[in-house]
Amino acid sequence: MSFPKLPQPEPGEVLLVCTCYEDGKALWGGLLDEIAGRREGDVLVVGGSGVRLRLIEDYGWDFLHGGNVPALVADDGPVPPVVVLADIPVVYGGDGPLLVDLAAIPGRGVRVPSARLGEILADLLGGALAFDHLVRNMDVCGMYQGDGGRPAFPAPPAPAQRPFPALPSTADVLLVRTFFDDEEGWRALLDELGGADEEGWVGADLDPDEIDVEHYPLTAFVVDDRAFEGMLPGHVPALVPPHKKHTEEHTTLVVLADARTFAEPGRPLTVVDLYDTPGQPAVLPCRMVGSMACNLEISNMDFYEFVAVEDTEPWWEAS
Repeated sequence: MSFPKLPQPEPGEVLLVCTCYEDGKALWGGLLDEIAGRREGDVLVVGGSGVRLRLIEDYGWDFLHGGNVPALVADDGPVPPVVVLADIPVVYGGDGPLLVDLAAIPGRGVRVPSARLGEILADLLGGALAFDHLVRNMDVCGMYQGDGGRPAFPAPPAPAQRPFPALPSTADVLLVRTFFDDEEGWRALLDELGGADEEGWVGADLDPDEIDVEHYPLTAFVVDDRAFEGMLPGHVPALVPPHKKHTEEHTTLVVLADARTFAEPGRPLTVVDLYDTPGQPAVLPCRMVGSMACNLEISNMDFYEFVAVEDTEPWWEAS
């Protein structure tokens, strides 16, 4: 089944959607206590900010991701600027709630400290704060003004809105070309990744006996389409087709071959987070992206562990 549409919030309200359930029961972790608001039925009025959070619970939104949200906004009213998700990292990891942009680049996200949620939402709704500011000032863990270190490659600012088509549906990794001024470099990249087969895959027919586990090869479906020229990491989450239910396999990662790929040593690729902090980029040498995909798929490492920290040598260069 598909995700149901989200309700239209009342003026001055922000939807706070639970996306984590056990036996059909909504799990909020410690979030509602950390927000420290006053309950008025299904509404949480947050401290002195006056922000009204409408608590949304329905098992139909189990395992909903930030990139899925823009397509679920109600059609019968104005589009709210932001939706807040209480997701798995909130419930089981103690992370801050995920704010999902619906105005500048719909579907990208940033986490904020639970205790500051009312303050930050009030500034967003009042125009004193832009979503771009939140994104530019998040740490490597995707937390706004967090203490995890500044990303060496922060997410680029939002450009003027432009439409992109949906990305292909796959349960694996997508390698998307977004820069088209270097055809020779693009062919060299594909060759370095093992070459694309007739069906458009790189790394699909690898011999297990020849795999270097220290630099695990990338297996990905290649998207070579000028319709995606200039696409930025923040655009990606909303373009990934949603899975129909939480038990189905879903796209692991989207990897961008952008201008940096063809201009810098090591052919760095920009990997886009789809889940913990949708739209957050991690820039890696192409030789490391397969290992990243493998470690994320088996839950051996988290996305933020591959986000390079400013003024710090990445662990994959030191090893």
